[in-house]
Amino acid sequence: MHALDALWNTIVARRDADPNESWTAKLLDRGPAKCAEKFGEEAIEAIIEAARGDREALTREGADVLYHFCVMLAAGGVDLTDVLAELERRQGQSGLEERSARATAQPTDSAR
Repeated sequence: MHALDALWNTIVARRDADPNESWTAKLLDRGPAKCAEKFGEEAIEAIIEAARGDREALTREGADVLYHFCVMLAAGGVDLTDVLAELERRQGQSGLEERSARATAQPTDSAR
């Protein structure tokens, strides 16, 4: 089992845990907005370490980002397998092509 799969399984298993006994349960109990906020905080910390060029700190913060991203997904009702399937769908496609396809699929402000 890949470490990301194991992490996801742990997060899912802790959904119904006592928030007083599990950090994951506590985050999930606070709701999707709080989970998203925490993910954002961790992402900023990773950005800071990347800008500093501190590989060890970036590694630690990267792990925090992945954990909080998965918690945010779980809080939002999105399964990690769906995100991974989307990544697989994009395999072999130029990033420029993928971005262009998303831009043309988005309604413009005037169409809303």
